[in-house]
Amino acid sequence: MKIIIPGAAGLVGQNLIIELKNQGFSNIVAIDKFRENLNILRKLHPDITVIEADVATPGNWQDAFQDGDVVVMLQAQIGSKHSDDFVRNNIKSADFIMETVKKHNIPYVVHISSSVIESVADDDYTNTKKAQEEIVIKSGVDYCILRPTLMFGWFDRKHVGWLSRFMQKVPVFPIPGMGKIIRQPLYVQDFCKIIVSAIKHKPENQIFNITGKEKIYYVDMIRQVKKAVAAKCLILPIPYALFWFLLKTYALFDKNPPFTTDQLKALVAADEFELIPWWDIFDVKPTSFEQAIRETFTDDVYSKYVLKF
Repeated sequence: MKIIIPGAAGLVGQNLIIELKNQGFSNIVAIDKFRENLNILRKLHPDITVIEADVATPGNWQDAFQDGDVVVMLQAQIGSKHSDDFVRNNIKSADFIMETVKKHNIPYVVHISSSVIESVADDDYTNTKKAQEEIVIKSGVDYCILRPTLMFGWFDRKHVGWLSRFMQKVPVFPIPGMGKIIRQPLYVQDFCKIIVSAIKHKPENQIFNITGKEKIYYVDMIRQVKKAVAAKCLILPIPYALFWFLLKTYALFDKNPPFTTDQLKALVAADEFELIPWWDIFDVKPTSFEQAIRETFTDDVYSKYVLKF
């Protein structure tokens, strides 16, 4: 089976390729425009096809779709200060990919969407991910859409991964409010096993909300990460308005900040996502949050790799 993965050098892609190979898949085409992260992919997997390309523009990358069996759409703009980045990398890229899928008669697409589709958030990321889903649904190609919640694991450059590195560098780690915000984090290795199951079994034109099985307060999540990385910082609750101001100020000096005010707004939104029995649907054994955090930060091979922004 030939599997093509646009956006392969990010958090999910790096982990997915490890899982695909663990399950015996070998004909894998990885496409991404981020050279530094592609170089990590090449180093870890010299036996797969790796293509540096921007899928938001037509190009030679489209030839790699010939004789493809499944496309796993991972490309996404998650954070940016500019609306155009979301339109380009979420909507335009999806248009080009689905046109290419149809041109080469690829019969199946696994599209990685986001739980924000079901959230109360109203921002560029949410709105363009909704549009991205519509492009897949209206394409006429059979699909499975997966909507994961916040993910963490090996190669995490944002969210939990970035927070873990930040807390090892500072004496004080601020959290918004009292941190009593329910989170449902999803271990990326579990999610990748779900993707592989979807590749194998091809549920027809179905959408699944994939939520972390355990509910955990944000402050408790941060405490477990602190323990796993042996950080010495003080966890300090600060008012939301002050946290927002600090992020806004930081963004003045960083053109691509790892954490934005929009992401802060989404973090504190009163969202609790539907929990379906994905472990039964996709025959995947869930990993406990405590074990997943331990694996994320103590693995001898993959824990040392950090993706670039």
